[in-house]
Amino acid sequence: MSGDGLLQLMMRGGDPATDAGYAEPPPRMGFFTDTSICIGCKACEVACKEWNGIPEDGLNWAGRSHDNSGGLSADTWRHVAFIEQRVPLSGHQTNFQRSDGDFRWLMSSDVCKHCTHAACLDVCPTGAIFRTEFGTVVVQADVCNGCGYCVPACPYGVLDKREDDGRIFKCTLCYDRLGAGQEPACAKACPTDSIQFGELEVLRERAAGRVQELHETGVTEARLYGHDAGNGVGGDGAFFLLLDEPEVYGLPPDPVVTTRDLPAMWRRVGLAAGALIAGAVASFVGAGR
Repeated sequence: MSGDGLLQLMMRGGDPATDAGYAEPPPRMGFFTDTSICIGCKACEVACKEWNGIPEDGLNWAGRSHDNSGGLSADTWRHVAFIEQRVPLSGHQTNFQRSDGDFRWLMSSDVCKHCTHAACLDVCPTGAIFRTEFGTVVVQADVCNGCGYCVPACPYGVLDKREDDGRIFKCTLCYDRLGAGQEPACAKACPTDSIQFGELEVLRERAAGRVQELHETGVTEARLYGHDAGNGVGGDGAFFLLLDEPEVYGLPPDPVVTTRDLPAMWRRVGLAAGALIAGAVASFVGAGR
């Protein structure tokens, strides 16, 4: 396959399980997180830690409102952000907006995006990171050698190394629970259904309807993030409804899979190697005359 053809294959937003070699995979599963109804209770963080046996992450106040975990890490697979703003939310009153109308909290439970095209999977040298039949991306801790190549490869900064262990850990979308026909622990524990789990296509349709509903009630700031199969990672398996720009939530505005230029890079390497060999042969032939 040509380099351009490989690049098109990499960037398309098709079914990742089929692309990974599963003959008849089940529907792709994922998360839709509606931040407009997140109350910041952190039930998802607790449920994730309890089910997956994740160590506590320090319980240190980050100095950013009520955020004590700071962000996603090897020991924090779900992170609830608290963003304080002195901006009213149109005519819509959030769950935590002061009566004077000039202050609000935006809350959002962040998680691994389970990209359609995952750069972390591309760069893993041991096969520790694999694509499941549900289209999710999982790190096998017993295979990981701790090289850390996947950490800078992730455009969202999700993957992290557990320092006292040396290996990489992240959300598995509760792969063990999915295999037993159960929903992930975080979604099960969410009291407001801010975190919704299900077939990805169904969630995308539901999310579009939710955005339209909010727009009709005057919340024109509502927008979806990560739902578009044409974005830089081929669409996310975990996407969000946001009430402000992605940067406000600590999300990249235009994420791009970091391995997208590999085909062109290897093509140039091949051309350079060919030119070097041709030059060496020419020099050898010229010296023999």
